[in-house]
Amino acid sequence: MNRAERRQGTAPTRAELKARAGRRRVIIYTSLALVVIAAVVAIGYASRIPKTASDAPAVAQIKIGQQAPEFDVSTTAGPFDLAKNGSKPTLLEVFASWCPHCQREVKVINPLYTAFGDKVNFVAVSGSQYGIDGQSAETQADVVNWVTRFGARYPVAFDGQLDVANKYLQGGFPTLVLIGRDNAILAIGTSEIPGAKLKAALQAVIAGKPVNPSFG
Repeated sequence: MNRAERRQGTAPTRAELKARAGRRRVIIYTSLALVVIAAVVAIGYASRIPKTASDAPAVAQIKIGQQAPEFDVSTTAGPFDLAKNGSKPTLLEVFASWCPHCQREVKVINPLYTAFGDKVNFVAVSGSQYGIDGQSAETQADVVNWVTRFGARYPVAFDGQLDVANKYLQGGFPTLVLIGRDNAILAIGTSEIPGAKLKAALQAVIAGKPVNPSFG
């Protein structure tokens, strides 16, 4: 009984008390449901967005000196098959279109492609399940958008099955791998690698000289 009821000398009926209890239950259950929904949405959102460029989905078991795992992809410059490398070294980049390091590395690789593209195979392959917005599933359109937006002039491929990433990715984007004429792995590096270091590695492999295995 509330104050107004006491002043009026009336008491709520059993039906009124039951109705009030029902309303309170509805409010409690609705609040709990909203809390649960908010938690589910937050967890789902956090699990879909890579936090940093180092949040790569896999670490492939490759090492210096071993034969590079075979792969073939369709690039913006036509098909590329590592097994048919034309007796040229190959610089492979596994990138994510959402990755800021990969986006900046385009300006590093472009001039190297211009300088050494006739002596070295260049190929960049998408390696993330997330698209350029960092949330939706990666598609061919994301890769085309990435190439256009950042001006990549070297061959770029969309790999929807993440086959190349599963074979080469080293836990960070971009992963760069230099492969010799005989398809032996010569150097492995992750994240942004300065152009001077990549250039030194390319000049060495073209000249048949030892390559710094970490692009150092």
